Amino acid sequence: MEATATATAAARCLLLPPSFSFPAAAVKPEIARNVSPTPLSSSVTVSFHPSYTSISKNPNRSRRFLPPRQCSSGDSQDSGPSQDLALLFEVEGVIADIYRFGNRQAFNVAFQKLGLDCANWTEPIYADLMRKAGGDEERMLILFFNRIGWPTSLPTNEKETFMKSVLQEKRKALEEFVTTSNLPLRPGVEKFIDDALNEGIPVVMLTTYGRNGEKMSRSLIEKLGYDRTLKTKVIGKEEVEGSFYGQLALGKGVSSSLDEQLVREARKAASLEKQRIAEEVASILKLSVDINASQSGSFEMIVATLRAGAEYAGLPVQNCVLIAGNQSGVLGAEHIGMPCVVLRNSLTARAEFPSAKAVMDGFGGADLTISKLRNKISS
Repeated sequence: MEATATATAAARCLLLPPSFSFPAAAVKPEIARNVSPTPLSSSVTVSFHPSYTSISKNPNRSRRFLPPRQCSSGDSQDSGPSQDLALLFEVEGVIADIYRFGNRQAFNVAFQKLGLDCANWTEPIYADLMRKAGGDEERMLILFFNRIGWPTSLPTNEKETFMKSVLQEKRKALEEFVTTSNLPLRPGVEKFIDDALNEGIPVVMLTTYGRNGEKMSRSLIEKLGYDRTLKTKVIGKEEVEGSFYGQLALGKGVSSSLDEQLVREARKAASLEKQRIAEEVASILKLSVDINASQSGSFEMIVATLRAGAEYAGLPVQNCVLIAGNQSGVLGAEHIGMPCVVLRNSLTARAEFPSAKAVMDGFGGADLTISKLRNKISS
C-alpha cells in the first residue's frame, strides 16, 4: 500500500488528475524502489532532479530520467534565491521580436524571388494583415492578394500551391536573416538574463513550440552569446521526450525500469486528461487571438515542454515562471498552475492575457526586472 501511495503521488504531480489512483497490482516492489526509496506523507512534495539518466527501449539513445526528490514542505533545502524561483523563456517574440523584425522582411524577399514586384509589405501593411488574420500567414496572403489582385498568370485552382511557394521562400529568407547579425535581440534581455544568473536563478529556454520551428529558436538563443548560453538549459523535443513526464504522457521511449502495467494505467489516465484539454482548448479558441495548432504546436506538447522545463530546473511548476510571448504558452502555464508573465510583441500587441501575473512591454527600466517579477508573482 505504501508503494502504491508513493507511485500515485509521484504521477499526480506530473500528469494525472487527482481522482486517479493506481491499482495495487500495478506497483511492484522493484518499481516502488525506482520511484521513491521511502513512503510519502501528506507534508511531502515531489520534485525532480535533472542529474540522472536511464536507457530507453532504444539501446542507441540515452534518455534523461528524472527521479523524484523528496523534501518536506517546511524544509528550506539549500539557501539562496535559486531554490525558490526558476525562469522558463519562450524564444520567438521574447528573446527577439521575430514577427516585427524578421517575418516582414522575409516575406518581401520571398516576393522579390518570385518576381512579385507589386508586393511589398511596409510596417503598417504588415501590422494590419497580422491583426486581421490573427497571425495566420496563409490568411495574411489571401487578404493581401484579394486586396491588390492575384498574379494574372496564376490559375484559380493553383492559389494554394502559389501560397506554399511564397511561404517556403519566406522561411528560407527568415532562416538566413536569423543566422546573420541583422536581427536584433529585444532591448534589455541580455541584462535581464545576467541578473537572473547572478542571483542563482535557473534559466531555461523552450524551443519546441515556436511558430518557426526548433532550429530557428536555437539560432536566436545563440545570439545571446556563448557565455550566457553555457549557463542556461535549452529544452527541445529530445529533452521533452526524455523527461519523466514526456516518457509517460508522450510515450516516447518509456524507461524499461517502469512496470508495463503501471505505464498502461498512466497512459489511460493521460488519455482522459488529453480529452479534457481538447474540450478546454475548443472553448478557448473563441478568444480574439487565434491559436494555430499547426504552427505553434499541439497543446499537449506545450504542456509537456513546460513540465520538462520545471523538471530540468529542479523545482515544482509553481516555483517556475514562464516568460511568454504568445497565448498558447500562457494557456499551457495556466493549465498546470505555473505563474506566467507576458512580454508583448508585434503579434500580441492588442491581445488580452487575463490569467497572466503581469503583462509587460519589454525588459528593464519601467518594464520587467527581476525585482518586479518577484513582486508580481508574490502578489
